[in-house]
Amino acid sequence: MAEAYIVAATRTAGGRRGGRLSGWHSADLAAQVLNEVVDRAGADPALIDDVIMGCVSQIGEQSTNIARNAVLASKLPESVPGTSIDRQCGSSQQALHFAAQAVMSGFQDIVIASGVESMSRTPMFSTVALAQKAGIAEHYMSQSIRDRYPDVPEFSQFMGAEMIAKKYGQKPEDLHAFALESHKRAIAATEAGKFDREILPLQARLQDGTVLDEMHMRDEGIRFDATLEGIASVKPLQEGGYINAAVASQICDGATAVMIVNEKGLKKLGVEPLARIHHMSVIGHDPVIMLEAPIPATQAALRKAGMSINDIDLFEVNEAFAPVPLAWLEVTGADPDRMNVNGGAIALGHPLGASGTKLMTTLVHALQDRGGRYGLQTMCEGGGMANVTIIERL
Repeated sequence: MAEAYIVAATRTAGGRRGGRLSGWHSADLAAQVLNEVVDRAGADPALIDDVIMGCVSQIGEQSTNIARNAVLASKLPESVPGTSIDRQCGSSQQALHFAAQAVMSGFQDIVIASGVESMSRTPMFSTVALAQKAGIAEHYMSQSIRDRYPDVPEFSQFMGAEMIAKKYGQKPEDLHAFALESHKRAIAATEAGKFDREILPLQARLQDGTVLDEMHMRDEGIRFDATLEGIASVKPLQEGGYINAAVASQICDGATAVMIVNEKGLKKLGVEPLARIHHMSVIGHDPVIMLEAPIPATQAALRKAGMSINDIDLFEVNEAFAPVPLAWLEVTGADPDRMNVNGGAIALGHPLGASGTKLMTTLVHALQDRGGRYGLQTMCEGGGMANVTIIERL
């Protein structure tokens, strides 16, 4: 079987809700990173075999196959197809897995894995809200699911985070400290220019149609004035709960793209790879606590890869909520100084369907910057799932 290599990876800087990317139509936003990743690889656009794009809220501007619409909005020829997938928060990480599987099979040689989410223009849970408003469905889960899992509340991600915090004996001050550290690391990385190579600068556009005469090239969600006291002062989402907005990932607009090729693809492009896909896997887990899946997923991935946690130089564990990476650290025994070294979604934002390839873009560049060999990425996903990707820097 052929190998799968990463030859280029890029992302937009994260945009806050109603912020500097909110004026971009999702298809146009995604088209920009498609164009950029092609340019970075020096590829003839006609050589691209497919575009696989993660997107969670596939409604409105993100409906009718956003991947194909992004291709048509880009400089790629219309002969390039595109398909959109939804594995919740892991959508574009799964897009990367599908792209790698395609080139490893030899069926295709050059595939772009991508993701996009404009949470300003297409809010989270839009599809469910529309169905309920239209009287099409009272619940998004079937009666059979609710009979089998009576403890699953609808829109249960934050409830899962509460469950994890209590299960692992985490205290509010633990969550507050973790959130502050995310901002501190993101601030340090930004000020040191660690994100410069991965970010595609774009003209800032506001949701009211205003086009600003400046480029958006810095993650907009970072709180440069963040304090422990400020984080702790935010009201919990639930009475008596631990989870508040300051210890959760930020609503975010963004797009990202990673080009995946096999050996034939390398020859066609005449480029050297940045990294090799060493392992890919995905598991299902308890849909009630829901967000715990990265723990068994990581353990299973390391077993399958014949590796230990200490073989990995850097980790990207999505900060959907602070309890998730904290629990993951406790169980896996990973070095916290190797995880999310440039901050995570609490500071940088979580553009849902784009986050998988966003984290991979950051992981590839961080391994290059630090001279590490192996990197591992995982993230919790709605419904109780988790993908794991291990890469080797080349």
